[in-house]
Amino acid sequence: MSMGVFYLIGVIGLILIITGILIKEKKRKIRDMLFFSGGILLTAYSFSIKDVIFIILEVVFTIVSAYDLIKRSGNKKK
Repeated sequence: MSMGVFYLIGVIGLILIITGILIKEKKRKIRDMLFFSGGILLTAYSFSIKDVIFIILEVVFTIVSAYDLIKRSGNKKK
């Protein structure tokens, strides 16, 4: 893929995370899904630019977002 495609992926990921930040606490599941999706996209972008610090940051962010999403989904079922 060309660098322009990864740049667009990064921008979309950033928009998703910013949107998640702006969402109210009552819509936490949507917020978590936006964080996770944005994290995945920014992880792809960080690999494309080969920035090790950014890669580590995004991988950890995405793992924490996934954990939070799974944890909250499990609490609603109980």
